[in-house]
Amino acid sequence: MKKVVLFAFNDEPMCFTHVLLNVLDMNERGYEVKLVMEGEATKLLPGLANQGTAFSKMWGKLKDRGLVAGVCKACSTNMGTAESAQEQGLPLLDDMSGHPSFAGFMEQGYEILVF
Repeated sequence: MKKVVLFAFNDEPMCFTHVLLNVLDMNERGYEVKLVMEGEATKLLPGLANQGTAFSKMWGKLKDRGLVAGVCKACSTNMGTAESAQEQGLPLLDDMSGHPSFAGFMEQGYEILVF
């Protein structure tokens, strides 16, 4: 099975929409796929949890299917959204000086895509 992790750094709505769509598409095609929220994308966390936002339904599907690997601890702390990540039950990833490590995912056999 192909393993892919998408790192979302960008908080621009159209870009982030495509990240969510691709995670769901890969999952439905049988890929082992994960999403990591990084950088400015962590600013989106409170809105993602808010029912009625453009992203909330897709975000709910990702979370329900266990497709969110986690959120950058350093970035979400800097953006003021670490509490939102924790309230949503998302792990804060910090294995590389407070940030998620690409190498850690590569060592698990994941291909990395960055948005």
